[in-house]
Amino acid sequence: MRTRTLLALAGAATALTVATAVPSSAAAGAVLTKGSVGGTAVGVGDTLTAPLASGTTATLYSSATGTSGVSCKTSQFTAKVTSNPAAPGTATESVTGHTFGASSCTSNVTGVLGVSSIVIDNLPYTATVTSAGALTVTPPSGSTIQTTVKLNTLLGTVTCVYRAPSLAGTASNTDSSISFTNQQFTKFSGSTLCFSNGYFTAKYAPVTDAGTRVYVN
Repeated sequence: MRTRTLLALAGAATALTVATAVPSSAAAGAVLTKGSVGGTAVGVGDTLTAPLASGTTATLYSSATGTSGVSCKTSQFTAKVTSNPAAPGTATESVTGHTFGASSCTSNVTGVLGVSSIVIDNLPYTATVTSAGALTVTPPSGSTIQTTVKLNTLLGTVTCVYRAPSLAGTASNTDSSISFTNQQFTKFSGSTLCFSNGYFTAKYAPVTDAGTRVYVN
């Protein structure tokens, strides 16, 4: 009996030593992984990209429930991972690019003939994503998230500048996507053809790291 007790204690001590030797981050996995949920940790410094989800559009409408404004069929974001701690936790990224294909954009605003360009200003932005999938995008200190939209009209090109203090979105592992719904921008400058508020909605998928899908843990 005493021998069995000693062997059991020795086994428990060995198991404890092994468990202690494994870093908690390795046991828990990282917030952002690639290939699968709980897969390989996305490296700090890696670049993530995502186009619009297939069959969707990015819209900037004049109201949260309306359909008047600007719609684009192509858009892409690019972000560099700046931290990726053990899960559960919060990973951070630097959003270095957010583009819209102007040739794919249309407008149904009265008096507007087309869209000349859509430019995201004041980059880079900071993005955080939690293990729960909550995504937040914020501008540099003392700045704002700013979108400059140039519209073609019968009287020439008009420039509309919209600003927002931050954006809130959701990350989903179902299709490795991030989604923004009715994120409000307020007109900072522009003619009367520029609606006073712009509500941004878009879904980007899949988010990839060098072609491999990214997941949140």
